[in-house]
Amino acid sequence: MQGFDFKCPTEVVFGAHAEERIAEKLRAYGAARVFIVYGGGSVIRTGLLSHIERLLTAGGLAFRVLGGVQPNPRVSLVREGVREAIAFGANFILAVGGGSVIDSAKAIAHGASNPETDVWDFWTGRAKLEKTMPFGSVLTLAAAGSETSDSAVLTNEDMQQKLGLNTALNRPVIAFLNPELAFTAPKRQIVCGISDILMHTIERYFTNVKQPNVFSDRVAESLLTTVMDASHTAVKNPHDYDAMSEIMWCGSVSHCNLTELGRGKDFTVHRLGHPLSARYDATHGATLTALWPSWAAYVYKDDASRFAQFAKRLFGITDGTEEERARAGIAHMKAYFEELGMPANLPALLGHPLGKADIERLADDATAGGTKKLGSFHPIAKKEAIAIYTLANQA
Repeated sequence: MQGFDFKCPTEVVFGAHAEERIAEKLRAYGAARVFIVYGGGSVIRTGLLSHIERLLTAGGLAFRVLGGVQPNPRVSLVREGVREAIAFGANFILAVGGGSVIDSAKAIAHGASNPETDVWDFWTGRAKLEKTMPFGSVLTLAAAGSETSDSAVLTNEDMQQKLGLNTALNRPVIAFLNPELAFTAPKRQIVCGISDILMHTIERYFTNVKQPNVFSDRVAESLLTTVMDASHTAVKNPHDYDAMSEIMWCGSVSHCNLTELGRGKDFTVHRLGHPLSARYDATHGATLTALWPSWAAYVYKDDASRFAQFAKRLFGITDGTEEERARAGIAHMKAYFEELGMPANLPALLGHPLGKADIERLADDATAGGTKKLGSFHPIAKKEAIAIYTLANQA
């Protein structure tokens, strides 16, 4: 096995009614003035936000709230949150929601701790993030894994640019995971979340590392099969606690780096998907399923044995040549995404095929004007990005 460094400092409070312990837990991290970030109106309609407010008040904690986080979280709202958090004197940022809300909370924590720097500069690399304040989350959707991850994405809507930032300072100090809070999520959010969880692990499964990583592979394969098995129940009955709890915990594990130990991560499909979100406001999980089959078809010959192993361990495929098994595994994964109700190509994602100029713009965005290559399994330059987008553009 390859060497690695691993640290996941996030405290996870998991189970029914996990959020009931929020006041005592936040106080343990020095919280006194809590700035709460949430998305649309679901946490208001369900009564979750008011319940958390009552818990904080009973625990002697002051708070202020900011709503309005959208999918593909906008830097404009983050900047507003930074100003309000500073004015409030916040010393803890709390996300109540899913991945976009948590990523916004991370960015607000960074911005409020560095008021002299525009927060977008940390995402573009013009400024280096060296300090932040404690932040955490009450998770309401099993999806992005941001509640335990070292990553966060932001979208600059004026520039039509979506960027990710990876840093240890993106690790939340605490996450409250109550599967019951995900019961009321719309089916579309549930299936997009499931897809995101799967892709966080798949993009760590296919890398350029050839050395054996038996335990990491088995963890990844078990996570993938657990989520896929539970998805059949959760999609039909979102109130099934056992199914939703498996999916939620797998979501947190999928993005805390555990499944990449000794192997690293590729994330080419994520980087190809970001321009689709930035330009067309496409849902993140849907961009991944729309692109992965075409990426896999384009690169699988680089390590057909790896794809054949994936096919055998996830789908029990053992017949045929190595290449035939590899292609069958890709086809089965694509079919699973479609069975889940997810798009498996760009016309299904956007409702129409893209023109040649549109594809070239996406490739230009993904590769920073052709100056960067994506991933490690098969490094993707602009020309190859165009080829993958073109493959995905076929219905």
